[in-house]
Amino acid sequence: MAILGAAKIHFARLGYECAALRDIATEAGADVSLIKRYFGGKEALFAAALNDSFSGNAARDWNRETFSRDIATMMADDTHVDEDRTLRFKFLLRAATSPTTAPLLNLAMQERFLAPIRDWLGGECAPVRARVLAAVYIGFLVERLIRDRPLIGEEREVFIASAAAALDAVLQPAP
Repeated sequence: MAILGAAKIHFARLGYECAALRDIATEAGADVSLIKRYFGGKEALFAAALNDSFSGNAARDWNRETFSRDIATMMADDTHVDEDRTLRFKFLLRAATSPTTAPLLNLAMQERFLAPIRDWLGGECAPVRARVLAAVYIGFLVERLIRDRPLIGEEREVFIASAAAALDAVLQPAP
């Protein structure tokens, strides 16, 4: 839906407090009254955009054998390879820094991000391991966003090996 796409762009660029429904509607090619009609207002639109930013089914498609190396390789790549993913992450970062939206993000993270990871990990201490995996993954995303360039040569190979080892450690059952 165009309104959700425009909302994610505006919330990512400006944050919740500065994003205006009128600007979101204009970018979506819609009237602001449609936002109020379908979403009820800014907070509900934000919550819908937030929930739409999480792919709750992604974890079930992960391959345990290649997961760590796949993620490490993605983190060594250019942040601009998947602009939609980068925009979603910027949107989530903005949400985490706002007192208004952080509670909404926490709820969405629990339901749409951590729960599928917990299920995928399984075993003892899965909730804690899911939280650690999420923290490591988010840390890598922040590093890649700040770096803003792909890694090359030996730096890339060492990064991938080290990042994969860190992820492998999190995937192991708790001691």
